[in-house]
Amino acid sequence: MSFSNHLETLVLQWAFTTGSATRPTQWHVALYTAAPSDTGGGTEVSGNGYARVAATFTVSGNLATNASSLEWAAATGSWGTVTHAAVFDAATGGNMIAHKPLPESKTIGVGDVFRFPAGQLKITLD
Repeated sequence: MSFSNHLETLVLQWAFTTGSATRPTQWHVALYTAAPSDTGGGTEVSGNGYARVAATFTVSGNLATNASSLEWAAATGSWGTVTHAAVFDAATGGNMIAHKPLPESKTIGVGDVFRFPAGQLKITLD
């Protein structure tokens, strides 16, 4: 995953100043049909039963992964082709923390359920 500009600023403030950097206290995963960038943008899925999913993460060394399976409600209409995911600090609105393209795009139609098994959503620092 790529860090958003928002998170990069928080990290730099924490590491290189004596100012405070307020860290997120909740995380929600969003799905996209067009790529977001470090500054935001892209096209988040909307409507047809879609809502961001709350997530918790486990950290080991330089790797953070989703601690449990993430599952969206069954689509009540077409969501289009999901190509990217992003982590936000809120269920709606909020700040993007990180984003990434999916290894494989997935077309979501009526009744389809999108899932990330535990440990599949990976965020690394090197």
